[in-house]
Amino acid sequence: MRSISTINSSELSRSTDMGNKQIKQHLETAQKTGVLKISLQRLQEFPPQLKSYPNVLKTLDLSENRFESVPDELGRLTMLKHLNLSGNRLSELNEVVGELVKLEVLLLMNNFLTKLPKSLNNCTHLKTVNLCNNQLKEFPTMLCGLKQLDVLDLSRNQITDVPAEVGNLYVTELNLNQNQISALAEEIADCPKLKTLRLEENCLQAIALTPRILKDSKISNLAVDGNLFNSKQFTDLDGYDVYMERYTAVKKKMF
Repeated sequence: MRSISTINSSELSRSTDMGNKQIKQHLETAQKTGVLKISLQRLQEFPPQLKSYPNVLKTLDLSENRFESVPDELGRLTMLKHLNLSGNRLSELNEVVGELVKLEVLLLMNNFLTKLPKSLNNCTHLKTVNLCNNQLKEFPTMLCGLKQLDVLDLSRNQITDVPAEVGNLYVTELNLNQNQISALAEEIADCPKLKTLRLEENCLQAIALTPRILKDSKISNLAVDGNLFNSKQFTDLDGYDVYMERYTAVKKKMF
């Protein structure tokens, strides 16, 4: 009669073999489709086959694994438009991500990222970046100036202030919910396309929402519940009426 440890060992081996076969099949199919999805595999290292893989991938989904780092070889996949690395254990992002110059969607939520590489400002085709639920303490200013960027989600991080560089952000929606923001640069009013600004559950005083932000910005949906002021303090702010005119006009268009 075999011991339990022997059975577990053989089961683990079979499971690993099955996993390798699945990955091999995925890799073969991806050469034809340009789409490679290897999620929920408990992988701790990138599949070694990717290091010499043909540069044909447009979508790479490696979410829900256990990666702690991104290898240099990722920079070879310059055709990538969609990269999903969410649900891993990344604390840093390799500078090679900046070599993915065709990238349009970058999903990095549910990791342990404390900072981002400056090279991301090379990814001028980025449209969506999701960094929800990481450990960022500073606003990622390298994303400012990317003219295609439409949605940026930085919710559930540890960001404490929004710097003046934010005025060069081209997004229509910026999500900063559930951070530790106590300072908001009024240059946010200069954002040329910003319509939706989410600032719920932060550490803002009402005076952080200056007349310039309320009057001169294009923001028509401002979510501020859960900060250090009440709704009356918000509605009493200089410029609130001007903001509400934009809010109401947008609502009317929707119905």
